[in-house]
Amino acid sequence: MSKDARGWRCKFAVVAPSTNTIVQPDMDDLRVSGVTNHFGRIYVPNMKVGNDEEFVALVEAIGATLYDAVDRCSTAEPDYLIMGMSALMFWDGRAASEKRMQALSDHCGLKVSAGSFACEAALNLTGARRIAVISPYFPVSDRNVTLFFEDCGFEVVRFRGLKCPSPVAIAQVQEDTLRAHVAEMDGNDVDAFVQVGTNLSMCRLCTELETEYGKPFIAINAATYWHALRAMGINDRFAGHGPLFEHH
Repeated sequence: MSKDARGWRCKFAVVAPSTNTIVQPDMDDLRVSGVTNHFGRIYVPNMKVGNDEEFVALVEAIGATLYDAVDRCSTAEPDYLIMGMSALMFWDGRAASEKRMQALSDHCGLKVSAGSFACEAALNLTGARRIAVISPYFPVSDRNVTLFFEDCGFEVVRFRGLKCPSPVAIAQVQEDTLRAHVAEMDGNDVDAFVQVGTNLSMCRLCTELETEYGKPFIAINAATYWHALRAMGINDRFAGHGPLFEHH
């Protein structure tokens, strides 16, 4: 079969909520020569989120049309699927998330990278066991994220959920706010920081904070794209986007 003129090494299908404005530019920043990203939008209204019940309704809305978005992307004959949304792939812990991922892979016939498993892989490279997690979510999701990481063998010593009032509002959290949260969360009992929530903009900031604090900072979008590249055997190393891309 002839190779794609632009994506001659790999065509990634990336599915993300229609409200997400961060994951696409983040992953485009990380694209290397011969690799192309092809985004499919999961229809999600910009729902008001003010409590756990409303957050669960948002997660359910994403899950309801996820496969439709994947099916649309599949018509481009991609080589690999990237999940550009994360809450669903933490839900109910690691074993349940693994089954969910396998069902999705079986459905579309592609291997899949998701932020939860990508963050696990990135953390395992650092040797960190005690982590602090920052998320845009509500407590019900924060408990599921904590469960996932504990299932992976990490100790979540500190967690900051920002309780963003809508999906679009997540992308409006600014760097100075995030810096303040990190400063409050840090301590000698924290080996590494992890940021979850693909619409929370922290890729560039995590690279800066890793240098400033002298400990690993894992941004979920960067970890997910790194995981997908390496899964496809694309081992390009480059500076400016953190140790994952420069050294691993």
